[in-house]
Amino acid sequence: MNKVIIVGAGINGLVAANYLAKNGFDVSLIEKKHQTGGACIKDTIEIGNKKIDFAYGATVLGMMPDFIFKETGLSKLVQGYYPKNPKLVYFNDKESSTKIYQDHVKLEEELRVKWGETGKVNDFRNDENKVIKFIQELYKNGTSPSIDLAKDYLGKELTRLWITGNAKDLLDHYFSSEKTKLYMGMTVIESGPASIYDPGTAFTIPLMDSGSVYDGYWGFVRTGIWKITENLTKINQDLGVKFYLESNIQEVDHDKNSISISKGNRDFKLNYDQLIFATDPVTPSRFLKGFKNDINLDLIGTSGKVTAFFKNHVRWKDSNNYSDSFRFIFSVDTLNSFEEASQNALKDLDDYFPGFIQIYPEGSAQRKMDNNEDFDKLIFFTKNLSYNKNALSLDKVKEKIISTVMPHIENPQDLVFSKFLTPMDLNETFLFPEGNIDHITLTGNQNFEKRTFSSKKDNFYSYYGYENIFYCGAGSFPCGSVAGTPGYMCSKQLIRSIKRS
Repeated sequence: MNKVIIVGAGINGLVAANYLAKNGFDVSLIEKKHQTGGACIKDTIEIGNKKIDFAYGATVLGMMPDFIFKETGLSKLVQGYYPKNPKLVYFNDKESSTKIYQDHVKLEEELRVKWGETGKVNDFRNDENKVIKFIQELYKNGTSPSIDLAKDYLGKELTRLWITGNAKDLLDHYFSSEKTKLYMGMTVIESGPASIYDPGTAFTIPLMDSGSVYDGYWGFVRTGIWKITENLTKINQDLGVKFYLESNIQEVDHDKNSISISKGNRDFKLNYDQLIFATDPVTPSRFLKGFKNDINLDLIGTSGKVTAFFKNHVRWKDSNNYSDSFRFIFSVDTLNSFEEASQNALKDLDDYFPGFIQIYPEGSAQRKMDNNEDFDKLIFFTKNLSYNKNALSLDKVKEKIISTVMPHIENPQDLVFSKFLTPMDLNETFLFPEGNIDHITLTGNQNFEKRTFSSKKDNFYSYYGYENIFYCGAGSFPCGSVAGTPGYMCSKQLIRSIKRS
């Protein structure tokens, strides 16, 4: 029986362990912290003598493939929900929203009336769906991404626009309105300040809608998203996966295929046939002898979030019947100002350059799943924060974020507490390199077929030139989020290679 050691018990480590254990591998999982989950964990606060749990790191679920949700056993234990209502978009000069309908015909009309859009909205959605289907087939088959495969599936023109091209050219190709371009292109800076002019950044746009657990949309988990990793941990334990929590790696001897760890006052050594790092991409280099990092990684993250607690249900001034819809508030109104804000954060010219705020209606979604909590919760996912200060020193920035949202709410006086996380907090709390939620920024030179450390054509997830060491953290294809796709694809390629040998 092949012995596999996985370092890191976040979503990718847990998913990889699940598939490997089911395929007859002897799996051990090492985790530095006292609990599994990585950034998909809960925190608890007390308000008015009432304890309330909330998502500490990751908040929403969207990029997970439906087959992972089902095949791991999560679908039997976890209830989910995504809003069927349109998303609502605001710009600073408007109090009423533009509705992003799921129906393409209604969307095209709405954008024409509200934003003067005269471009090819329907063509954009149709072409995007072709690219998404291509990405999803890569996921399911555990196939390494390549430009040649994209050309075979999509043709040269769509590959040029959507895979190798830059976001600016893609958006200009389909749309006439700056506001449409902003909304459709905002995910380019999801993880960090990738430039819209950088070749390869167009791919981030379909990538963010490539999950199938909610038919390409983003949604919520009953009680909280941490139930994903909590339940998957229990499933894996039942499969015989061995967990070493609160364990620190002392040495990796890749010549003897052993790893030395310490747990409490005890030191011991584990042997392996294969070693998988499901961590940030920097961690393996600290333990591998003779390692040479010849790739200059873009690591800066610029995302933060405020979790806001209300003593009564939030009442929206606009479209309160859509209380469970995602809302977006833009502080910029052109692609140039969008680019300038994100690049200024990269240059660390100030603490905060307002770009957009995405509002997750966590409390309303929980009520839709018959989970009625003592406090309503809104999460403000925010761009663009510089990587230089933690939340404790940025009260003014937190207040600015909150004050951007409050004018849209009828009962702002019901806000009783808020929790702020900056990129520096994300680094210190979850060990994200330089606070990047996807571990490395989705720039063109770190996207699609370049999102790998492998020098092997037959295994996209091998770590540099090592024969039996692999990497499937959020820094590998496709990227982060609570999806587990890199963990699944890595395990599938490993299983195939073992069967061939």
